[in-house]
Amino acid sequence: MKVIAINGSPRKKWNTATLLEKALAGAASQGAETELMHLYDLNYKGCISCFACKTIGGKVMVGAPSGRPDWYLQ
Repeated sequence: MKVIAINGSPRKKWNTATLLEKALAGAASQGAETELMHLYDLNYKGCISCFACKTIGGKVMVGAPSGRPDWYLQ
């Protein structure tokens, strides 16, 4: 079995990372292959609340702002 822990905190040695490392150590002690991923090491961009996902076929769905951001059309 493989266990992957994902740290979403920018701090790699603080509370969240420490808890994830302890959890992975427990899994490894039971024979699991483990990996700790730090999101801030990746070129990752999360949701920016642009509501582009709320459109269907170019029409804005109910509750979404009117139109897509300029970058979405490129």
